[in-house]
Amino acid sequence: MNREYHCWYSSRLGRDMELLVFGHAGARVLVFPTRCGRFFDYENWGIANAMRQKVENGCLQLICVESLDAESFYCDWCPPRDRITRHKQYEEYILNEVIPFSHAKNPNPALIAHGCSMGAYHAVNIAFRHPQLFSRIVAFSGRYDLTSQIGSFRDLMDGYYDEDIYFNNPSHFVPNITDPELISLIRRFEVTLVSGEADAFLENNMIFSGALWEKGLQPQFHVWEGEAHRARYWREMVVHYL
Repeated sequence: MNREYHCWYSSRLGRDMELLVFGHAGARVLVFPTRCGRFFDYENWGIANAMRQKVENGCLQLICVESLDAESFYCDWCPPRDRITRHKQYEEYILNEVIPFSHAKNPNPALIAHGCSMGAYHAVNIAFRHPQLFSRIVAFSGRYDLTSQIGSFRDLMDGYYDEDIYFNNPSHFVPNITDPELISLIRRFEVTLVSGEADAFLENNMIFSGALWEKGLQPQFHVWEGEAHRARYWREMVVHYL
């Protein structure tokens, strides 16, 4: 399986950013890591290897990016306004650096947003914010509202709320999309959401899936036994859904 390591200095982020590419052709899969995770986690956890056949056959190409959560949503010492500002800079890096890089390597027009846990949030958020760029979303064990405390998971904005936070919480802004052009774009999506029956975010997934149905999408929503919020489950899920 073709494997490439890349690193460059991002002027948008003011730091070096690393990523891994697996495969040589096929639909490009933009893979976001889990909470504060690393670009190499998909490889280390055997998830990339679980897709070896599809990657080697030229069906899929994985672009595994670095996380910036520790400098944004999980930067506890930062004021909430600075957290969302840093996240927006990360989005600019993905949009203006990673995606053009991936297209230069592989001009396949299909671009899939994918991730597990916090990575699922990133995948869903960026795809619905920029639907003209994506064709599919595959999200496992995700949380799509970062402002609500759910069980032991706190409000990542500590009660602060503004327009940028609204437009970076899919559970908030997606149900309120009314622009006909945007609705037409998101209705092109194939959306797959997967959650465990004991996952703290199951209800959030169910509500978000219902909101997508109301917008005319037909998301696939699968519930797995148990919490299913671990790499060993995600290794199985990618075989079924990606």
